[in-house]
Amino acid sequence: MKSYRKELWFEIQKRRELINITPLIEECLKESGITEGLLLCNAMHITSSVFINDDEQGLHQDYEKWLERLAPEKPYNQYKHNTYEDNADAHLKRTVMGREVVVAVTQGKLDFGPWEQIIYGEFDGKRRKRVLVKIIGE
Repeated sequence: MKSYRKELWFEIQKRRELINITPLIEECLKESGITEGLLLCNAMHITSSVFINDDEQGLHQDYEKWLERLAPEKPYNQYKHNTYEDNADAHLKRTVMGREVVVAVTQGKLDFGPWEQIIYGEFDGKRRKRVLVKIIGE
């Protein structure tokens, strides 16, 4: 069995952003040489997320509105966590959106359903963050 590991680094200039990272993940899969196995992709920060969904701008806007209703950024003093930082809402948003995805690898390709893409969700940007890609298989 082979194993591959790579960290992808991001510097998001906004507080929140959703980015389709599928092409980067596909490049990792190609680099790995693995054609049958499993791919894990996870956010390495507690205020960012990796999830699978459609990469459609209207849906991205819907996520923004929905997440803001669930965990509004402001007022900052509504959260007990916000004594040193102002990112409690980002922690909550990450919890809802999830930490990682696992995708089957079949014949050297990500085994996706129609429209599925891997999305990196940043909820407390303006600093350098990373995503881990781990692939195991043959």
